[in-house]
Amino acid sequence: MNSISRRTFIGTTAGAVSAGSIASLSMPGLTSTSAGAEASPKPEKPKDIRVGLLTAPLRDLPFEEVLNMARRCNIAALEVVTEPGHPHIDPTTLTPAQAEGIKQKLGERRLEISALSNFMNITAPEKAGEVQQAILKTIDAAALLGVPTVCMNLGAPVQGMSKIDTIKKVIPGLFRPIIDHAKEKGIKVAVENWFETCLQGLDTFDCLMETIPDENFGFNYDPSHLVFQQCDYTVPVTRFGKRIFHTHAKDCLVDEQQRAYLGVLGGKWYAGAAGGGWWRYVIPGFGDIKWGRYIGLLREVGYKGVLSIEHEDSTFGPEEGFRHGAILLNPFCNG
Repeated sequence: MNSISRRTFIGTTAGAVSAGSIASLSMPGLTSTSAGAEASPKPEKPKDIRVGLLTAPLRDLPFEEVLNMARRCNIAALEVVTEPGHPHIDPTTLTPAQAEGIKQKLGERRLEISALSNFMNITAPEKAGEVQQAILKTIDAAALLGVPTVCMNLGAPVQGMSKIDTIKKVIPGLFRPIIDHAKEKGIKVAVENWFETCLQGLDTFDCLMETIPDENFGFNYDPSHLVFQQCDYTVPVTRFGKRIFHTHAKDCLVDEQQRAYLGVLGGKWYAGAAGGGWWRYVIPGFGDIKWGRYIGLLREVGYKGVLSIEHEDSTFGPEEGFRHGAILLNPFCNG
């Protein structure tokens, strides 16, 4: 089975009576509303941590079928890949009427869009302007749809420069128009810590947050990218909790016997006997991340967002993988 990936986008106290119960009692001479008056709508329950999915492996499905799949899998939110020409949401052509139609479809299914994502490489030679314009359009689309966050990659290191130097000398200029436009629209910009971009070890996290201190700029944090590096994936949560705007829910499985045989430099991907590597990405619950601990730390720092399942596990089909991920994650989320 082919690996499923979105990397192609880069090259009560007992017995107590509640207030609602008291209001519903019939008492002589006392009514809660006048005859014929409409009762006030129930206030919407404040959102807590909930399960989402990244739509990357579902590009060939009609968007309504993606929404239906999310409902079947007991998933509450979608991180929608939104790039020029994408069949689900094209930010370059999205109109207010189309946005309203999308919101209606979401509402009918009690779903939300947690983020719009574009994973183009902003540091690719002669591509910066193209990527900037695509992201600016994505921010506009997010504002039309009422989506709070736009996710993207930080970009690969520039040829001849280290990741740290690229962060310090190149990234600020490329991201300034994006961050400023997002701030005007009330949108947050979240970059994923994919190790093949400039975000790799914890030193790069520190450097980026010091270099770009804007409050609407932060992380679409993916703990799986730190596991095989043998970095502590809990540290970014405690250190940068207020700047984690979105998080991917993807696990990482390390085959320790294969690693001992190959050495840490001996292989990149592990996919069984024919794979030649010693680690691979898997659905949450099938790898080495302790999800209860991770989600508990997110709660401690006040995170109320989405755990967006990023399906890159070649041992599961799309719906099967999302369903298994939701089964593992939902008990940690639903109170």
